[in-house]
Amino acid sequence: MRVGVPKEIKNHEYRVGLTPPSVSELVAAGHEVVVETQAGMGIDFDDQDYVDVGATILPDAKSVFAAADMIVKVKEPQPREIAMLESRHLLFTYLHLAADKPQAEGLMRSGATCIAYETVTGPRGGLPLLKPMSEVAGRMSVQVGAHYLEKEQGGRGVLLGGVPGVAPAKVAILGGGVSGVNAAQMAVGMRADVTIYDISNDRLAELDMFFSSQIKTAYASKAAIAAAVKNAHLVIGAVLVPGAAAPKLVTREMIKTMKRGAVVVDIAIDQGGCFETSHATTHQDPVFEVDGVIHYCVANMPGAVARTSAFALNNATLPFALKLANMGAEAAMKADPHLAAGLNVYQGKITFKAVADDLDLPYQAWNG
Repeated sequence: MRVGVPKEIKNHEYRVGLTPPSVSELVAAGHEVVVETQAGMGIDFDDQDYVDVGATILPDAKSVFAAADMIVKVKEPQPREIAMLESRHLLFTYLHLAADKPQAEGLMRSGATCIAYETVTGPRGGLPLLKPMSEVAGRMSVQVGAHYLEKEQGGRGVLLGGVPGVAPAKVAILGGGVSGVNAAQMAVGMRADVTIYDISNDRLAELDMFFSSQIKTAYASKAAIAAAVKNAHLVIGAVLVPGAAAPKLVTREMIKTMKRGAVVVDIAIDQGGCFETSHATTHQDPVFEVDGVIHYCVANMPGAVARTSAFALNNATLPFALKLANMGAEAAMKADPHLAAGLNVYQGKITFKAVADDLDLPYQAWNG
């Protein structure tokens, strides 16, 4: 199979779909890899690094799409990339369609087979291709939250960990999944006062055992969330419903009760966000203020630490990319139901029910 790697064009996105070590593995398996010139420059790989492992460099994205059977990316295709997709293409990337109807409709019109990283499942449960970026985003959320709490950034002027004689900041983490746990690990390391909220009592018990006395846990009732938001200096939205839009856990009225200069970080913004006041931002213009509360809602948070993120993502996606290249999409999905769970668009139809429901589009199951 001929695999294509275009340069990412989303605002301040520096990651790359395949690193040179990943290209080397595909070439060793007998596949051709074509890479858009300078696709890896954001993580300090030049064209020669790709040539050295057997890739062919092409001058632009149009050439890559024209030459390739499978397109491997990081972020969802932008409108001009969707326009280059054809029905013969297999697209393997993050899609996050539940919050993006125009993209979904564009992919449907293309006729391409579109497999989303974020809905591929694992044999022991979980979402193995979302996990590494959830880990990065969770850890980053505390870094950026601490930064924007600084007075110079418009924040309350609070040091996350406090100092002897001055209490640390209160951090409320909504969701005890991968990103929430990683956020908690960072916040604990910075000596903040951390509480994780979740609706699963079993998960809360696991977290209580995992963190011991380092954090507090609480059931995520509406009343508990309202109280947490009111008292917290930093609220991190880390809720995930696989493939579906994130639930709006924090209302505008709750935001109004927060301390002036408090910060919210919405990790779930790719799926529409879990704060009613959220809207997607970019690394170029990452924050906005609502009722005196700073909102950080960057839709590609891991892009800020592109080199770490690209390697972490490739570690997870490469086995699936190899399987797709070796077997073709249909045979690979028939052989691996976890990979088949990643199929979101096929032959012009939405094949992931949660996406279809959220976008009010027709759903058609894939019967491979």
